[in-house]
Amino acid sequence: MKGEIGLGFDMAISLLGGLGIFIYGMKQMSEGLQKTAGKRLRHFLAAMTSKPIMGVGVGTIITAIIQSSSATTVMVVGFVNAGLMTLFQSVGVIMGANIGTTVTAQLIAFKLGDYALHAIAIGSFTYLFSKSKKFQYIGQVLLGFGLLFLGLETMGDTMAPLEDSVVFVNWMESFAQYPILGVLTGIVVTVAVQSSSASFGILLGLVTAGAIHYEAAIPILLGSNIGTTVTAILSAIGANLTAKRAAAAHFLFNVLGASIMIAFLYIVPDFAGFIENFILDISGFFGQINPSEERLLANTHTFFNILNTMLWLPFTGFMVYLVKKMLPGEDLTLKRGTTFIDERMLSTPYVAIDQVKKEIVAMGGISRDMVCESVEGFLNKDGDVVKKIRRHEDIVNEMEEELLHFIQKIPQGQLNDVDIRTLDKYFAVVDDIESIADDADDIAELIENRLENKLKFSSDAQSTIQEVYSIVCNVLDKTIELIKTDNLEIAAEILEAEEKLDQMQIQFRKESISRIKSSDKSINDPNSGIILLELLDDLEHISDQMADIAYSVIEIYEDDGTGRDVQEVDVV
Repeated sequence: MKGEIGLGFDMAISLLGGLGIFIYGMKQMSEGLQKTAGKRLRHFLAAMTSKPIMGVGVGTIITAIIQSSSATTVMVVGFVNAGLMTLFQSVGVIMGANIGTTVTAQLIAFKLGDYALHAIAIGSFTYLFSKSKKFQYIGQVLLGFGLLFLGLETMGDTMAPLEDSVVFVNWMESFAQYPILGVLTGIVVTVAVQSSSASFGILLGLVTAGAIHYEAAIPILLGSNIGTTVTAILSAIGANLTAKRAAAAHFLFNVLGASIMIAFLYIVPDFAGFIENFILDISGFFGQINPSEERLLANTHTFFNILNTMLWLPFTGFMVYLVKKMLPGEDLTLKRGTTFIDERMLSTPYVAIDQVKKEIVAMGGISRDMVCESVEGFLNKDGDVVKKIRRHEDIVNEMEEELLHFIQKIPQGQLNDVDIRTLDKYFAVVDDIESIADDADDIAELIENRLENKLKFSSDAQSTIQEVYSIVCNVLDKTIELIKTDNLEIAAEILEAEEKLDQMQIQFRKESISRIKSSDKSINDPNSGIILLELLDDLEHISDQMADIAYSVIEIYEDDGTGRDVQEVDVV
């Protein structure tokens, strides 16, 4: 009895070790592929999803590259949460992610365990010793590839004795008779390892060991498709309503598809045998004569997800309707990326410039709200505002990149000198606004610091913050108005306010340092004093950015012959 327990323990440890190597290898391969592709993946996902069928293609490609449908759906939930993607767009990408994840299954169905150590040797040396970043990334991919197959082979070898276990084999074969048991097993295992690819690897190890056969493996495969939705659901916790709906759409899509198949397994006699023969015919059509049981299972995985997508793609709108009924309510989110610019406007550069201005004003409005809400959050010890600031910073970064690319494309041959200078200065203005958003994000970090360390501030310190905050928010409003109107009188007011803030900053810094030096802790805790100085520095830097915007607008109209010469404005 003790010997059997010891044998079971050793098998469990070997299985978990093999699974760990497999998951780590998949992670390394995924990271290497993502580094090779660069941030183009993110923009590709954000920009190429205007139609559901396009979203399916994007979701398939992205998931095939990063080797994880869970990672793709989590990314989609994040995009929806940030307002960078609509719920309708997200459904197509989620469908594609389900197809893309079968690429991993197809890969691991190859029996490449004999070459695992070769890939690890080449990959590790390339990854560790190459001076080229590109070759380091390729080395990481090879290293992950080798570890993946080493882990797969370890699991297969560990589970080989199970073929001779009558109890285990009978339990596995019961899944063919009672598919719901297999489905539940697939769900539990996939939730536990947080990866449908990893659960498929375990399933493939059982098939390789001869411990489970094709018909009994199908329900487990269906269960893993449901289990993989848990990661997206977890990522949506704390997100906005639309992001929760995206996660719900993933769950609904996978459950509906699996439920139809499970119903057929129960209703239609020998439906699993029919599937096997059908997949054999499909495999033969693609030149796979007498495929192995591992390959047959991988082909079934791919076919099921493609069929499920084809079935539900025409009903994308209906699925969106269903998830809205499941999760009713209104959730106000910012639209993704830019709103006003359109490449079709490039044929009329004057219109394009006007649309760029509208986009910059919108971007400035977001940054303005970020600053004012972050300072209010700091004063009120409101930690909930931090997530909102981070989401909005992502949106501002997205807008900055799209705007700068668009400005570069505007043809200048038809423009006058003022318009050309306007475009040149808009580069600087966009960068200044993005820097203001960065400062707001820095203030959000100070909120976290204050809450984590339970810092308190004297009434004088809070009054200082309130005084500077009021001026900064007022000047932010003027800055947005300046961008809208090009009124140089407003520019002069901004520069005057910036000068005043500089003087206040010097005075407040002296007062804060005096409080820090004071031995009376009731006046101010030293840590609080340091945080106050950092906050004042952020606000002062914001005022500098606003002054830079004012100078940029002024310089647009220098000596333009319109009677708006900068010399007429007292810029202090």
